Amino acid sequence: MISIQRKITVYTLTALAVFMLFSCKDNFKEVQKSTFAEFNASGEADSINIKYTDSGKIKSILISPKMLDYASVEFPFTEFPKGINVTLYDDHGKRTFVSSKYAVTFKNTDLIDLQGKVKITNETGQVFETEQLYFDQKNEWFYTEKRYKFTDPKGVSFGEGIDFSKDFKIINSQSVSGEVEKQ
Repeated sequence: MISIQRKITVYTLTALAVFMLFSCKDNFKEVQKSTFAEFNASGEADSINIKYTDSGKIKSILISPKMLDYASVEFPFTEFPKGINVTLYDDHGKRTFVSSKYAVTFKNTDLIDLQGKVKITNETGQVFETEQLYFDQKNEWFYTEKRYKFTDPKGVSFGEGIDFSKDFKIINSQSVSGEVEKQ
């Protein structure tokens, strides 16, 4: 038989544990409130058309229905939640066209993350399609680990994982299949 003193001790410890449980829950909510920070864009623009130039020559044109700029966060970025259309120009004026349903550019890394029906075309009839693609602005280099389709006037190829220059002159595929016409 359990002694009365032991019962009182068990009840007291149980009551203390329940009290601590509820007080910890309240403290946790207070900590959550104190560390919560608003994540709002510091700038917003609709229907943008930006031309990037270098030495008087247009290097690219970016068109987007919506731009959100997060310049005041720890890792600043610019988001294009409704997609982008970009025209890239080489030194001879030849154009490469890039489009996606969503894009985000990270300011400290010069990387652009393109997502959703990413499509790149050029004036020679080459078309590259995938669901996600990264563009290294500094090196003018595209890459992805996702599945892709590459259409060329010579044929169509499919693969997974690729990196290439913006003009498609250098292409490195990880795995590829398809039919290409020999010259």
